[in-house]
Amino acid sequence: MNSGGASGARESAEPDFLAIVGPTGTGKTALSLRVATQIGGEIISMDSRQIYRGMDVGTAKANPDERAVVPHHGLDIRDPGERYSAGQFGRDARRWIREIRGRGRVALLVGGTGFFLKVLTDPIFREPPLDSGRRTTLEEFLGNLPGSELERWVRLLDPARARVTAQGGRQRMVRTISVALLTGRPLSAWHRRQPTEATPLLALVCLLEVPPDVLDARIRQRVRTMVEEGFVEEVDRLLAAGHNRADPGLDGVGYREMADHLAGAISLDEAVERTRVATRQYARRQRTWFRHQLGPRTFGVDGTEPVEAQCAAVVGAWRSCMARGAT
Repeated sequence: MNSGGASGARESAEPDFLAIVGPTGTGKTALSLRVATQIGGEIISMDSRQIYRGMDVGTAKANPDERAVVPHHGLDIRDPGERYSAGQFGRDARRWIREIRGRGRVALLVGGTGFFLKVLTDPIFREPPLDSGRRTTLEEFLGNLPGSELERWVRLLDPARARVTAQGGRQRMVRTISVALLTGRPLSAWHRRQPTEATPLLALVCLLEVPPDVLDARIRQRVRTMVEEGFVEEVDRLLAAGHNRADPGLDGVGYREMADHLAGAISLDEAVERTRVATRQYARRQRTWFRHQLGPRTFGVDGTEPVEAQCAAVVGAWRSCMARGAT
């Protein structure tokens, strides 16, 4: 552990990276592209679904033209059937940040997966070894349970982490349950006893904020646009390739609902409505998480302002923070 003086000196130093975070639908992608071009940045995706190949429309992934303008990292690095933990993201992101800074550029982390940010600023414990075969079987079983049932299991197996785990969504709940069942010890106990993987990084964090009614309208339009741009066809291709709704990639908002539609269980209109409702609920969980989990170097930006004004606010905050750290 660092002493108080060392910690204070570290807190006043230049940040290791800039992050733009916020719930789904707040406009992070458009803002990040503008900011990156102005500060010489390269974007690292902090989205737990954008890592998967073939999942473009449903994750609102940056398109090839946008990637040609600003280098992106953390996209298309896993197949939908592969697991990708926050711990693995932390290891990958630290490498990307070192490489980006080594090129004299700014690492700009963008996304709504709060745990991906947290693993860098507040590193997690070293995960205990788990039997891969048993883990895969258990995760496939848990992947078919409704969210309410997963929450019930989490409350029974690890009540100390129940609230924060539920805010993290299905993948976080599945991991919490799996660790408890396969090790005989709840995740909260491992957090207390195991050493962390790395030292904390410093971040300047921009939180994009949008009123709930505006965000709901944006989510409605976003789901509609996804369908128009071929979301149903995207899910159909993934299923035809041998993936299923219990895969880590497809066990997400929208993909589950469209898989049910393609299986004939629900109509397209019902799948669209369920996707909208699930996305809105997820955005509310994200808002709650960001409200309680972000550190002191966080500033809010009004996501209803013109993107040019948002960009000016973020760039100004970054340059001011860097100037203070350099003195």
